[in-house]
Amino acid sequence: MFAVIKTGGKQYRVVANDLLKVDRLAGNPGDIVEFSQVLAVGEGADATIGAPLVAGALVTAEVVEQGRGRTIIAFKKRRRQNSRRSRGIRPYETTVRIAEILTNGAKPSKKAAAPKAEAKPAVTEAEAKPAKPAKAAASEGHADDVTLIGGVGPALKKKLEAAGYGTLTAIAALSAEDAAKLDTELKLGGRIERDEWVEQAKELLAGKPPRAKVDKEAAAKAEKE
Repeated sequence: MFAVIKTGGKQYRVVANDLLKVDRLAGNPGDIVEFSQVLAVGEGADATIGAPLVAGALVTAEVVEQGRGRTIIAFKKRRRQNSRRSRGIRPYETTVRIAEILTNGAKPSKKAAAPKAEAKPAVTEAEAKPAKPAKAAASEGHADDVTLIGGVGPALKKKLEAAGYGTLTAIAALSAEDAAKLDTELKLGGRIERDEWVEQAKELLAGKPPRAKVDKEAAAKAEKE
């Protein structure tokens, strides 16, 4: 008995135990797949032709291998344009072995395997918690970035780093004497004390928003009022 099946937009004439390569089908080697689109079935002159499908006909097959076909080259050339393009593709395909050709609504001896849900990898407790930035402050406040202090930009940050005070932690630990010495060394003109760098650094380490941000929000609120 033979059957003509349709899969992947193509038609195949098959008999039992035929080894067939078709467009990619879901399944692992050993799984049973079903072809319900049967266009013809029978033997010789007794073949039944579907309109377009044969009612109650079913073909089952066992997945043998999942792989890829031969490379298909697509070459395009435009005359007198000095234009040539070559592309290749290896289509995915599934090798199956025809198991049964059934008619009149007969049930297959082996049912097709139900699609399995993809197993999600177990998430450990450490992975579930978001990783903290490497430079986060010990108090879980803002990142230990000295540019969060009002008036400190990238250029001044480099100078502070060269002097050994490139973090909020270092600025917060400055004594009045050390602050005055650093101000003189970097020629800041009293900015450390005037802009309250030490107090700002302590506030930021405690998790408070930068003062510049607070001032902008207050100004926007005042304009609305």
